[in-house]
Amino acid sequence: MATTKLWGGRFTAEPSEYVQKFGASIEFDQLLAEEDIQGSLAHVQMLGDQGIIAKDEMSSIQTGLKQLQVQLEQGDLTFSIDNEDIHLNLEKALTDLIGPVAGKLHTARSRNDQVALDMHLYLRNRLNELLPLVQDLQKTLVQKAETNVETIMPGYTHLQHAQPISYAHYLLAYYNMFQRDYERLTFNLQHTDISPIGAAALAGTTFPIDRQQTADLLDFKALYHNSLDAVSDRDFILEFLSNAAILMMHLSRMCEELVLWSSQEFNYIELSDTYSTGSSIMPQKKNPDMAELIRGKTGRVYGDLLGLLTVMKGLPLAYNKDLQEDKEGMFDTVNTLMMSLKVMKGMVETLTVKKEQMKHATVHDFSNATELADYLAKKGIPFRQAHEIVGATVLKCIQQGKFLKDITLSEYQAISPLIEADVFTALDPVTAVKTRDSLGGTGFDEIRKELAQAKADLQL
Repeated sequence: MATTKLWGGRFTAEPSEYVQKFGASIEFDQLLAEEDIQGSLAHVQMLGDQGIIAKDEMSSIQTGLKQLQVQLEQGDLTFSIDNEDIHLNLEKALTDLIGPVAGKLHTARSRNDQVALDMHLYLRNRLNELLPLVQDLQKTLVQKAETNVETIMPGYTHLQHAQPISYAHYLLAYYNMFQRDYERLTFNLQHTDISPIGAAALAGTTFPIDRQQTADLLDFKALYHNSLDAVSDRDFILEFLSNAAILMMHLSRMCEELVLWSSQEFNYIELSDTYSTGSSIMPQKKNPDMAELIRGKTGRVYGDLLGLLTVMKGLPLAYNKDLQEDKEGMFDTVNTLMMSLKVMKGMVETLTVKKEQMKHATVHDFSNATELADYLAKKGIPFRQAHEIVGATVLKCIQQGKFLKDITLSEYQAISPLIEADVFTALDPVTAVKTRDSLGGTGFDEIRKELAQAKADLQL
């Protein structure tokens, strides 16, 4: 008994039901339907123009494919596991529409270069959607920073108060992280914008195809120059997953701080109710669930990256069925990244900054200790010696239950006769922030320069 599969000419038996289900990918690769039709339209145009198929055959196939596009847009296309994947499902649907001439569409191509083409098209489209989302978040950070240039907060190392900084300086640190993410994703386009169609199964084809025409019809900037590489390359997806993992890591770090800073212990910010949830048992709770979800979903994206790296690590050239595992992680990461960027933008845009609470934290701490050491160094005391003097002074303050600002001038002059009344100005956290005007520092004027450059870059 012959098999009914489109690839089944040399087979005499159907796969068992569970084998068929295990091998099928239509449950997830139907997300490539639009790209598959788009690629087929370009391929059949080239076949007709090159005289590989007749013009009337080309027109019939094009008409059928466009009908499938309409059905897809209207949600009227149905897919079956019996046809394994998106390619065979669409070929079967096309055959049902226009008859056996649909079989000529597959001339001079394989599912190997066809699926590679679909994924290049899909990821190129998604990258062009993701890049504006990254910039939207950057714009929100810049806008929030503009209203908080002189908002003073503790800067941390080891999660301990280190030195006072501007909250705008903090926000611009993330702006710069996301700028590197933007640049990485932009470069990712370079390796995604390459056409593999025409490589066929692995060795090219004997038909007189024009790969450049197909690439031009699909607006690709380059072509693969090795057919083996064309069908087996998934570097562009690995680059995307790697770039996405780094971007999610940046989002997660910021979410960790949103969670911490919205707690009662810090109380530096309050997240909008829109991006918070309550407790089913504790009426007072306002939980930063969206921040926690982004933090949690970062591990999901890491898993997608490691999954594909593991799939690829032992594959011989060219196509292997293992490569069916390259899609779900990519789809999942695209969706996770898009949603995370949108949610983060909304959280930053709507959060309330508790400026007085932030400033209060810089007054009741020792984050101005470096200012005192710098003050002594400017008076001529070697910095190492100044550091030791200030360390001993801090210890004494801790033992006495007070802060550097609470020490009297006479007490300071007993520590060093070089200390004058201007020491209290130097110890003021506003002064400490304002005067750190080295390039890239937290000084107010330096921040305004960085904001102006960011706005120019974002065309705000």
